[in-house]
Amino acid sequence: MTLPDGYSDEARALWDAATALNRQAGAVSLPPLLFFTDPERTPRPWETAARLPAGAGVVYRAFGRADAATTGRRLREATRQAGVRLLVGLDMALAEAVQADGLHLPERAAGQAQAIRAARPDWLLTAAWHGGSIECAGLDALVLSPVFSAGGASAARPALGVEGFRDRAEAAGPPVYALGGIRAGDVGALAGSGACGLAAVSAIQAAFQALA
Repeated sequence: MTLPDGYSDEARALWDAATALNRQAGAVSLPPLLFFTDPERTPRPWETAARLPAGAGVVYRAFGRADAATTGRRLREATRQAGVRLLVGLDMALAEAVQADGLHLPERAAGQAQAIRAARPDWLLTAAWHGGSIECAGLDALVLSPVFSAGGASAARPALGVEGFRDRAEAAGPPVYALGGIRAGDVGALAGSGACGLAAVSAIQAAFQALA
């Protein structure tokens, strides 16, 4: 899908690269682009979600905030109208309450995917991964980070680089998203890396925060 007129050059670069990777990986049933929310860096995530192209995805990470349900409902409304899938980070009760399309698990909880799959076979299930040993049963995809030098929770981890990402993606069972330091100007380097799509926080918010 090509973005219609009105989107920024950065948005086009991210979307074009993400959809190309998605096709190359044969993972067209998965969203090619995942917008990860963060209470500090993306305080109004529904605004970005509303501008994402149909077929993209949002991973809502509430981190225990008191307004989690309210924000989740606003995100559900925005994503539903945009044709975007909504995943909730870790919290199964919150995901069910806002009628999310799935769950994103931290690496430490990846082993819960099989039980969640049994309870909710209709959900899209992903998990964070940093390149070590991980239980993949029940998962639809992994989100590997940091590919490039990143901020947020991944700032303390050394960047894998494209080759490091490629090696791990080839060895993984499920499809693998690239996360960490993703910028519109750098995503071309991931061509042929085996990534099934792109995931980001700030780059997606900046690219899709307003129409060109």
